[in-house]
Amino acid sequence: MCEANAYLREGDREEMILEFVDRILPHEDGLLLEDIFGRRKIVKARIKELALVEHRIILEKI
Repeated sequence: MCEANAYLREGDREEMILEFVDRILPHEDGLLLEDIFGRRKIVKARIKELALVEHRIILEKI
């Protein structure tokens, strides 16, 4: 499967905020993340890094 886990980075700390992320869409409040089960989460963040081989999406709080 090609899904990735999304992490929110604050300083040196990373917190997983959503597993099995399938889509990331721009949203007026930041980014809309959607997982394979249809759950959605809006975060005030921008993409810092995509490590797709490692299945990791690193977001940075804005």
